[in-house]
Amino acid sequence: MTSAVDAQPLGHAFAFALHAHGDQRRKGTDIPYVSHLMGVASLVLEDEGGIPDASAALLHDVVEDTSVSIEDVEARFGPYVSRIVRGCSDSLVHGGKAPWRERKEAYLAHLPEEPPEVLRVSVADKLHNARSILADVREHGVGTFDRFNGKREGTLWYYRTLVQTYRSIPEFCSRWLDELEYVVGELDQRTRSAG
Repeated sequence: MTSAVDAQPLGHAFAFALHAHGDQRRKGTDIPYVSHLMGVASLVLEDEGGIPDASAALLHDVVEDTSVSIEDVEARFGPYVSRIVRGCSDSLVHGGKAPWRERKEAYLAHLPEEPPEVLRVSVADKLHNARSILADVREHGVGTFDRFNGKREGTLWYYRTLVQTYRSIPEFCSRWLDELEYVVGELDQRTRSAG
């Protein structure tokens, strides 16, 4: 069982992420953004990640989506956590980001070079996102994809390619990879005739 002392960094990471993300909402919904961060951290812990990995999961979008810099993350949480956050970010620039497809292609290209702790958080992030998209597609239909830069085709391309990329990495395993592939297949199946 995790002691209160061991969990202290997790509490700090949660408080920091909650403050940094403020009242942000999940894209196109009224769901507080922090729910995604909590979900990813939970998936990381269930995939044999430790407290530092879960702390990084809580912070994985803080550089992409807020005014916090990667240097701020490293100063507060150390090089291990900041390395995971860096590896899970498709942009470390505030404003003026590269075009969506270019960022996604660059993210996919660097994944095979990442250590297992980065990949573990990445898979958890993508699974939580894919599950959320699927739930919204079930409730609202294929129009759900209109809120995303990649629309339906680009988003499905990205998630399919993520699965292929994770599977191509020697000796990488995650308990969530089969589920990610299943959810992506379900998204494709449910929206194929409408796409």
